[in-house]
Amino acid sequence: MTSFEIRSYPFNKDAIAILPQSDDRYANWPAVYTLRNNKSIYVGESGNVASRLQQHLAKRAKEGLKRVQIVLDDKFNKSAALDLESFLIQYLGGERQFSLLNRNKGIVDNNYFERDEYRRVFREIFEELRAQGIFERTLPEIENDDLFKLSPFKALTPEQAIAVEDVVRGFLDPQEREQAGGPIIVEGEPGTGKTVVAIYLMKLLIDIATADDEDLDTSLDDSDARFAEFFTEENREMLRGLTIGLVIPQQSLRASVTEVFKRTPYLEKSMVLDPFAVGAGDQHYDVLVVDEAHRLNRRANQPSAMQNTRFAEINQKLFGDGESTHTQWDWIRAKSRHQILLLDRAQSVRPADLPTSVWDDMVETARSEKRHHRLESQLRVRAGSGYIDYVRSILRSEHPEVETFPNYELAMFTDLRQMHEAIRAKDAEFGLSRLVAGYAWKWVSRKDPAAHDIVLDGYGLQWNRTSKDWINSKTSLEEVGSIHTVQGYDLNYAGVIIGPDLYWNEKDQRIDFSRENYFDAKGKENNPRLGITYEDEDLLEYVRNIYSVLLSRAIRGTFVYVCEPGLRERLAPYFTPGAPAPIAADVHYPRGRRVDYAPESAPAYEAARGQE
Repeated sequence: MTSFEIRSYPFNKDAIAILPQSDDRYANWPAVYTLRNNKSIYVGESGNVASRLQQHLAKRAKEGLKRVQIVLDDKFNKSAALDLESFLIQYLGGERQFSLLNRNKGIVDNNYFERDEYRRVFREIFEELRAQGIFERTLPEIENDDLFKLSPFKALTPEQAIAVEDVVRGFLDPQEREQAGGPIIVEGEPGTGKTVVAIYLMKLLIDIATADDEDLDTSLDDSDARFAEFFTEENREMLRGLTIGLVIPQQSLRASVTEVFKRTPYLEKSMVLDPFAVGAGDQHYDVLVVDEAHRLNRRANQPSAMQNTRFAEINQKLFGDGESTHTQWDWIRAKSRHQILLLDRAQSVRPADLPTSVWDDMVETARSEKRHHRLESQLRVRAGSGYIDYVRSILRSEHPEVETFPNYELAMFTDLRQMHEAIRAKDAEFGLSRLVAGYAWKWVSRKDPAAHDIVLDGYGLQWNRTSKDWINSKTSLEEVGSIHTVQGYDLNYAGVIIGPDLYWNEKDQRIDFSRENYFDAKGKENNPRLGITYEDEDLLEYVRNIYSVLLSRAIRGTFVYVCEPGLRERLAPYFTPGAPAPIAADVHYPRGRRVDYAPESAPAYEAARGQE
């Protein structure tokens, strides 16, 4: 039986003054409250909510807020109230209706007695608040939004919190700041929350630098928030005027994070940068945080002639020469005093990316200087951290023991249309379910919108129509995303097409690479500027990394379709057979439709296999 109630009052002296007389729990019981107007909202918690609201009224920072809503429950204890405060902050951070005024002092995420039961009640509280207009969307709708997934208002895992705390503590140490030593490195596999740490760090440093007197008033914060100790006048003065930027090499992810910064108080969309903007700009930064640092480029043939020209111009501007040895990492170092890098060396997917040898040396130095942090906990894939090792081991032809993952759907399909229908069904149930593939087909539809790029089993599909925020685009469910549109993102279900760029080499008993069936021009071209020629073995490593990334995008499950028959046979034991989804005969889809079989569109893996 529901025991909570939500009461609403005007946020003024007269209304707040009589609260203790109306219910003694207002003076001596854990409660959670919101303060809001039509645009902004603040969430708080207190064991004496009447006194806390009086304190807020006395501070100028909350002057414009008009209504207070108080959540009371006879079963609340301090832990439950803190957890509800955390719950509401996280979901309001992913809601688009209000600007969330809370500072990042470290959301509490501790376990406690009967937490699962309290969490069930929290969902009921959410629905009641939604009925009262605090939330516009449902929990699943918020959870599937990038604003929620990339929000800085997250309850960090213990290892994320330790990394954030160590980085900020070192950064606030005057001696450390003056030394400006090597970069701080946070390393982790896909799904360990590197991007969340990057955004969280940005928000925390900005919050300290811009804190007002109320934020520094310890009498207004008895929540034991992990980072509350950093909110001091001394630290505020130290960071006042801090120049900070978040560098993201990938265009699509950068656009999504920019939108998050645009909607988050105290952050600015101008803080999100691409490497070219850093190198070409006049700003010198106190600190640059680089997410997906493994995608920083060295001098290579860029995607456009303009970028080739800019690369040389930036090198000339920063170093006085156009030498090809200067990289985007050199730009970052030249334009900032401190650097914080978040990376996974196994997610480099193009030869233009900085080689892993650069990161190997840097990581070893960071370890020796105690500037290295490792994230291990798997936050995306419900199969757990062992799943990433399993997938990478399969792609390296290491023949791991067959595993099953009880909380995860891992299935192989032998008919592309059936896999697409299964993805459509999952999208209807959970949202954010998409088809993705290796770059094993030409992008014909870029010039001919009526053409099909991928034709398998007489079924035609097109590549992604947009490169920015493709996952959330209107037509994405009927298209196939590439590595460049999904790296760094979460899906609920992924349908991964392993193209004929990989095949089974029977002679050597391993997965091999077919250059003839790999159509990412920038992914296989040599680098004459640096005198580098890429052999098939070199490119195999990049393509394995690509499929490793694609196979680790999904929270709930991954479906796989393998083009090359020999490889399909070898990989089949590692996956359960995919169950066909029901197909509605009267449903007509704008894309992904059955077409006449076109021999020129068929994969050319037979020719590649004949060359063994």
